[in-house]
Order: sequence, then C-alpha cells, then structure tokens
Amino acid sequence: LKPAAHALFKKLKDEELELLVQAVESRGAWESGCVWAPRGAKQALPPQVLLCRLYRWPDLRQPHELKHLCCCAGGRGGCGDAAALCCNPHHFGRLAAPETPPPPYSKASCGPSWPDEPQHPGTQLLEFSCNGGDWRDTSISRSTVKDGCWCKLAYWEHRTRVGRLYAVHEASVNVFGELPRGSGFCLGQLPAAHRSRAVRRARGKIGRGLVLSREPGGVWAYNRSEHPIFVSSPTLGPPGARGLTVLKVLPGYSAKVFDYERAGGVGGWRLPGEGPCDPHSVRISFAKGWGPCYSRQFVTSCPCWLEVLLNRPR
Repeated sequence: LKPAAHALFKKLKDEELELLVQAVESRGAWESGCVWAPRGAKQALPPQVLLCRLYRWPDLRQPHELKHLCCCAGGRGGCGDAAALCCNPHHFGRLAAPETPPPPYSKASCGPSWPDEPQHPGTQLLEFSCNGGDWRDTSISRSTVKDGCWCKLAYWEHRTRVGRLYAVHEASVNVFGELPRGSGFCLGQLPAAHRSRAVRRARGKIGRGLVLSREPGGVWAYNRSEHPIFVSSPTLGPPGARGLTVLKVLPGYSAKVFDYERAGGVGGWRLPGEGPCDPHSVRISFAKGWGPCYSRQFVTSCPCWLEVLLNRPR
C-alpha cells in the first residue's frame, strides 16, 4: 500500500494532510473534518478504501463494505464539488455484513409471542421495563413527537434503570462512558449506589461508546468503543423470523439497528422471560452479549445496557 498511499498524499493539500494526521493520531476519539481527495484518478483502490485499509482494516476490499458516518459531509452530499470525495478513515464505519454467519447465541430456539391483532396506531406506545422485579410503564407518549424528539434513551444496570430518560432532538447522539468524550449522553454522570463488581468492570469497557443516528428509513449504530456491542430489535431478524436476534457489532463497525418500514406491521413484542416490549425500541448491551444460546439469557442479565425508545416517524 505504500506507493499508492504516497501518491495519494501528494495530491492532498496541506490542510487536508493536517486533518488526516489529527484523525489517525486520535484514532477517531476527537471529531475531525473531511479529508477531500480528488475523484477519478487512476488508482487500484479508491482513496477511502486505501486509507481505511492502511489505518483501520487491512482486510478491507471494496467500497460497499464501508458506510459514511453521520459526521461526514461527504455522506450527506455536502462537498459541493463532484470532483472530490472524503477519505478520512474515521468518517467511515465498516458494515456488519448480514451474509456472515451470526454468533451462535443469535439463533433463538424460542421466539417472542406476537398478538393476533396489531396495536391501534392511535394508542400510546408502551414500554414495560422491569425494575427490581416489578414491571413499570416507561412509555413515550405520542405527544412527545411534537417536540421534535425522535427517541429517548434509558440506561440500565441489570434490572435497575439509572438516571432519567435522555431525550434526543439532534439527528445523531454520542453515548459514552466518561468525560471528556465529546457532547452527548455521558453515562459516567449518572449516579448509582451499590454498583456490583461486574457492573463496574463493564462500565470500564464503554469508553467512547457508540453513535446513534436517525437516517432515511431507519436508525444506525456505530461502535466507537474498543469492545463489541450487542444489539436486538424487532426488525433485526430476517423477514418472517419469530425468534430473538442479537447482533454482535465489533469496534469500528456500523449496523442498521432499526428499520422503520419493516416495523410498520409489528404489533406488540413479547420476549420470553422479559415481558412485553415496545415494538419501536432497540436494546444495546455494552461488551456483554445475551440470548437463548448464551450464558446470559435476557438483556436484564447484562451489567450495562441501553434502551432506545423510538418515536414513530410522522
């Protein structure tokens, strides 16, 4: 890759090179601008693939394995110059490819119980969550759609919810462990008494956490941490699947964790041992997986996890 990389560097302006150095040295920890490279040059690899192979994934082969992150103007068509494209390697997430075999614990032997009739579209969205063994309604009212909030985040440690619901109004939000990690939902600022050793150990692995972004058609998660995250939602499984699917998202990878179109026909969502859930919700565990074929059967057995309560798009 050396000759190709040197050839690319010669085409970049000094300010582009400075941005690239900043992104690579911080390993994406700090936000950096787009690094614009000229399109159409004769080269074996596209610039974004070349730099992602050089600095992030040596086994990367094709551009379609990558996804622009929400912070990238190139992914939003914000360049204004069709002759240039962003090649900042930390402006991309690698797609969690669906064709690769999922972890064994994502193949459920038992599935949720679906009601015969879907929920009436005018009713309140219900999210029943357990806290100390008791089910509590932490629903998002339909009226909250009016204030521009597209989701609310609830942070859990095992069966105990910690802190208040965090409303998200921007198109994307960072969820991270400790300051300073940028702006967003800092889990380290949430007080909780009598944390177990397992919770403290898992909290130490959250690090830079993840980015949740609302994009056309659905919600995406990008894993910014140095440990896997595990995701489950009613729209993650293959069409027609009735079992629980838990997707493992490796560090640096992106995954579409919720599909609005597929969720249109979903009524109530009941998980064995967990109770009823809002069909417009996503559950994300930090560092620890769960599922019917895993040592942790339920998400409430995970030491640190996030509940994403989505408003239906208008």
